[in-house]
Amino acid sequence: MMLRIKRVPTVVSNYQKEEGEEGGCGRNCLRNCCLPGAKLPLYAFKRVNKVSCDKGLVDHEDKEAPVAFLDSLLLGEWEDRMQRGLFRYDVTACETKVIPGGYGFIAQLNEGRHLKKRPTEFRVDKVLQPFDENKFNFTKVGQEEVLFQFEPSDNDEVQFWPSAPIDVKNSPSVVAINVSPIEYGHVLLIPRILECLPQRIDRESFLLALHMASEAGNPYFRLGYNSLGAFATINHLHFQAYYLAVPFPIEKASTGKITTTHCGVKISNILNYPVRGLVFEGGNTLEDLSNVVSDSCICLQDNNIPYNILISDSGRRIFLFPQCYAEKQALGEVSPELLDTQVNPAVWEISGHMVLKRKEDYEDASEGNAWRLLAEVSLSEERLEEVKDLIFEAIACYIDDGKCVTPSLLKESDVTPESIEDPDTLTGSHPSMVPA
Repeated sequence: MMLRIKRVPTVVSNYQKEEGEEGGCGRNCLRNCCLPGAKLPLYAFKRVNKVSCDKGLVDHEDKEAPVAFLDSLLLGEWEDRMQRGLFRYDVTACETKVIPGGYGFIAQLNEGRHLKKRPTEFRVDKVLQPFDENKFNFTKVGQEEVLFQFEPSDNDEVQFWPSAPIDVKNSPSVVAINVSPIEYGHVLLIPRILECLPQRIDRESFLLALHMASEAGNPYFRLGYNSLGAFATINHLHFQAYYLAVPFPIEKASTGKITTTHCGVKISNILNYPVRGLVFEGGNTLEDLSNVVSDSCICLQDNNIPYNILISDSGRRIFLFPQCYAEKQALGEVSPELLDTQVNPAVWEISGHMVLKRKEDYEDASEGNAWRLLAEVSLSEERLEEVKDLIFEAIACYIDDGKCVTPSLLKESDVTPESIEDPDTLTGSHPSMVPA
């Protein structure tokens, strides 16, 4: 069945000028030249303490929040910027379809992103690189692109201020539009933006991302992360997120349990999927889950292993993909046919949302073609076992004494097929995929 997306048109940006086109700053940016007196909305979230098995990572009381985080604030503000013309191209004009087949890969034709997306400005063979203020970073964006500040509440209650001063000394975390969007509601979560952190995971920032997923509370709003060397294009710490009301293929993949940590985090292999990786879920607290995953990511970073992360199911499930596509490109090991597509397989592509840049690739999109591309991203089984050994050594403090974590001892009874709710069962006014 072919599907399409019903959406309203956007206005192409009048604001996305390259630096230097006008004299002076002139951008109302997030640097010292423009910050004095600046104010932005502030959403203060309640810290989540417990992990629910059924409805996501929530420990909120039934007390109604002052503003609906996803529908009214994030997507409402995103639509406002859409109407104001702050995007590089009209993402709602992009054709989208679900590719026939058992996995349900999603194909999108997005020629504008290819032509207008900011180019990569750093080496792709090093996962950890220092921040360079002379290259593009998010302090250079206009304040009109920032939707709101996102911070923990200081009184354990959700709070919202439509206009709040920017606390320069404490460097707020912010949510901003992605001016080269892939989908509806495509935003960036930028932790502690004024600290100018390089693109590398740390415990505090990853926990913030899980809080955002939990606060959204919708399985079709997902967060993603690309390391350097795994198709991050800006070396300033950020996560991406957007809303798409269709299951991602990776979310339907079977998993095979490896072990459960003493803090309740289950770690599994991804099975029968073109990109090999790990799944983390559960945990006695949100911080337990966050620490196990972030420590795994830190291990990969320290060993110069590029990786991608998908935060799924409102923060309940986290997929970790070590990858090697850029390395294969550099070694001339990727076929010319795949290189000609100019697709850079980052977190969204790996998860099954294939962003294609040429009309012929979109028209010829098939499950086999998607599988062939993603198979080139994956580490070999042998190399993945070596990487998992590194990860389990790094998180050994979380594993009970005597508990075996050898993947080769996987039992059939541990294999779990996954499912996700039908989007038709969810309420809301977001764009959804419908039969053509």
